[in-house]
Amino acid sequence: MPVHTEVYGRRLRDLVSLLESDLRIELAWTVPPHAFNGGVAEYLSALGATVLPWPEAVNTEFDLALAAGSKGMEQLKAPLLRVSHGAGHMSLARVAPGLPPGDRNDREPGGITGRAYLTWEGAVVPRAIALPHRDDLGALARWCPEALPVAKVVGDSTYDRIAASLPFRARYREALELDADEHLVLVTSTWGRRSSFNRLDALLPRLLSELPRPRYRVALLVHPNVWSLHGPFQVRGWLADCRRAGIMVLPPAADWRAALVAADSVIGDYSSTTLYATMTGAPILLARYPQHDANPASPGVDMALAAPALSPTRSLAEQLAYAAEVYPRREFTRIARRITSEPGRFNSNIRRLMYRILGIGEPAYAPATEPVEPVRPEPPA
Repeated sequence: MPVHTEVYGRRLRDLVSLLESDLRIELAWTVPPHAFNGGVAEYLSALGATVLPWPEAVNTEFDLALAAGSKGMEQLKAPLLRVSHGAGHMSLARVAPGLPPGDRNDREPGGITGRAYLTWEGAVVPRAIALPHRDDLGALARWCPEALPVAKVVGDSTYDRIAASLPFRARYREALELDADEHLVLVTSTWGRRSSFNRLDALLPRLLSELPRPRYRVALLVHPNVWSLHGPFQVRGWLADCRRAGIMVLPPAADWRAALVAADSVIGDYSSTTLYATMTGAPILLARYPQHDANPASPGVDMALAAPALSPTRSLAEQLAYAAEVYPRREFTRIARRITSEPGRFNSNIRRLMYRILGIGEPAYAPATEPVEPVRPEPPA
């Protein structure tokens, strides 16, 4: 199981749960070279996983490899099942330094429908490609048609886990020590220059001054790549005053899906987390939208056009009230349906695919989709 980053590890953890009770199968994990693999070793250690050094892993034969990333996958001696690590294939592949951005319609999407992520020296690397939505077959036909024979539409694990967790909203709010009348605002940030975290110096003072307690509680979710790149000590230091002021900072190992279900409103940038918020009924304010790098075929673009954009000139409380007043329920429901065309069926579909590659029969029971575990914030600084 190659785990490039903590984000990829979380996505693979949903798949591994479908294999964990099978006495015929033994799992091994490894950490391929990656710019954001800081923290992965600690994540796997907390799982109690057996971790092979990367040089040993690429020289060992396995019956199946599960991966949510592409780097180094051509080196593995195993049939590879490639899955997505996010929702909606929201962004376009990066433009080489010094080149103009070009027409968005001429740039391939990042993720598992682009040739750069699926091939090595002209050959398709994965034995199977697990797609969330049947519309992804059209994208694959355009950008990497040679991969179509190995593509399977299986659904989206995070969509199904969030759907299974919605009835337990009260439980998640209790874990965050929220009163019934407190309004939880979840602030989510991806990573990189176009993220909310990159402009947190402008947003944080507003969160502290414009959303007073006891009416509002604020939880801050920072992408694990930020924690990986800068280190937990540095990120906790940057956010120490926030925690002292009562803002809840969610730790990098926390399951953000519980906080998303618990939230009354979301202030998010252009990311999978914000896209998944279209499932929960929470009004969304869009903080950052990198229009020129957004995949025009993604449901993320529909979300960015439907959600009100965060304004620097009006109070946050006023804008949150406006987002609730104009909440586009029908539109968000349509957008959420674009995340997966197999709602509730990911576990059965992906398990069938994994066991076919392994060449053995599936266990004689239906796989269950479990609600996520409650999340607790970092302790106060």
